Amino acid sequence: MTPDEAVVAAQLGRPPRGLRRVAHRCPCGLPDVVETAPRLPDGTPFPTLYYLTCPRAVAALSRQEAAGVMERMRERLVTDADLRAAYLAAHRDYLARRDAGARAAGVDPLPSGTQSAGGMPSRVKCLHALAAHELAAPGVNPLGAQAVADAGRWWEGGPCVSLACAPGASAPGASEAGGGERGRAGGAGVVAG
Repeated sequence: MTPDEAVVAAQLGRPPRGLRRVAHRCPCGLPDVVETAPRLPDGTPFPTLYYLTCPRAVAALSRQEAAGVMERMRERLVTDADLRAAYLAAHRDYLARRDAGARAAGVDPLPSGTQSAGGMPSRVKCLHALAAHELAAPGVNPLGAQAVADAGRWWEGGPCVSLACAPGASAPGASEAGGGERGRAGGAGVVAG
């Protein structure tokens, strides 16, 4: 198990399934979004490409869901044509990235018509999935960007898990993907695979 895999396992409380790579790092340097293969090792379809793994980020987004943020987002989708168009573009981006991930993993892509994530393109079902997409692909998912911005600075308490759980873990601030300003200002996590 690599140091990053050990960190993700500690974040999730179990080994990750179908893990392909770290898609985003929290400002503390730990993984907070991972990319999973669209099929698990046993061939089971797994449509969620990006998983939020940081328990603090998961909690921040869960608080938004409990506060009714998704319903307000759904209402905006009905009334805002520009938001609807941007959300549809995010959905298409997700599908294209998932198909590219399948090719890179050497597995068959999921069938046409398989859901993307988070309710895209017409609903809002999971802020964790939308935020993970936005963190992995900054500027792509407008509702994910809103969720990340509204989540606050969950990383300020330091690493969500002990670096001792993963000897040789990446140094703080390291980035494999999705770095830049958002990579320093945000991070996110749900249960990987």
